[in-house]
Amino acid sequence: MQNGPFRLLGTGPRAAARQAAVLFAVAGLLAVIGTLNDPARTGRLLTVAGCDLALATIGSLLPWRRLHRHAPALLGLAGFVVLGFSTWSFGGVAAGTGPFLVLLYAWAALHFPRWILTAYALPATLAYLLPLVVTGQPPLVLGSAAVLMPIALAVAFLIEAQARRLRDERDRLSRIEQWRAAMINTLAHDVRTPLSTVHMALEELAETATGPDASMIGAALRQTTRIARLADGLLDLQRIDSTGHLKLDRARYPAHLLVKDVLTYVRDDADVRFEVDEDLTVYVDKQRFEQILMNLVTNALRYGGPPVIVGFTRDAGGDRLSVRDHGPGIPDDLRPRLFGQFAVGGDQGVGLGLWIVRQLAAAHGGQAVAEARDPGVAMVVTFPLPP
Repeated sequence: MQNGPFRLLGTGPRAAARQAAVLFAVAGLLAVIGTLNDPARTGRLLTVAGCDLALATIGSLLPWRRLHRHAPALLGLAGFVVLGFSTWSFGGVAAGTGPFLVLLYAWAALHFPRWILTAYALPATLAYLLPLVVTGQPPLVLGSAAVLMPIALAVAFLIEAQARRLRDERDRLSRIEQWRAAMINTLAHDVRTPLSTVHMALEELAETATGPDASMIGAALRQTTRIARLADGLLDLQRIDSTGHLKLDRARYPAHLLVKDVLTYVRDDADVRFEVDEDLTVYVDKQRFEQILMNLVTNALRYGGPPVIVGFTRDAGGDRLSVRDHGPGIPDDLRPRLFGQFAVGGDQGVGLGLWIVRQLAAAHGGQAVAEARDPGVAMVVTFPLPP
């Protein structure tokens, strides 16, 4: 309903016209049903139904996107004319005209500015009053317009103000999102060129370095490689945010070696241990797996307490990667929200690490959860079994 050619929800001229088409189609159907209750006015009621269905057809089929954005407001004017004819057809009974008039005003308030709602006041009042005058209704009935029209206009103004505020907020969020996406793309792209230069310089130094220098240069090379992968990860996560999809390059890897390689990026003085069966083979994207594990270990070292224990096991549900710390733990009410964007954060970070873990786990077809331990907490990521 939202994405097809007859989309009803949304904003813009096409959505406005489609919604009006639905209103007129319902009004036409009610007029047809009205012939069963009042056979004497069958001809007039069928004329009303024909007019309503004609407006519904126009609202559905015209290429409204090519016209002015306020063009569908003309459907409202035509609707007031049909409302007046409908009141006359029912012999001056406005029981159905009043509510539908307010409904038309509410529809217009969702899509058009206040000046159009004000311009509607005269034709709407005439559409309501003239049939009552022509059919000789008493002054008390005529006086109902003095109550109905201000109410219709007030309701429309309230809806228009709220709709305008929501549109402004949506536009503001859209601009923020565009700025954020541009910033991430720029950061990820611009960091590659200087990083490549640093990496090449370190490789040249590594060829002649010996002893402690070689060890330090090797560590620096590993970290520059990691930063490059993080830049690629930023771009991938931006694609996840905008399209919801991330292409993976999955293959079979020994879990023991995967974990061991990732932990070489952890500082030497960190109390991190791993318990992984050397015979376990997992089916993952190696680069994304490294991002997942590195984020979890870094998070455990930053917010938890030593020792940090990395485990990898298999059961009927899949392969389970767990990173447990022995810190103070996490409150029960916070654990379900840990993997949201900016869920935690603070002075030491912005709260994106666990959100990245969840996105990458979902891309693999798995999930990420936080499980309570005594003491501490375990971050658990599940991966589907190898095919």
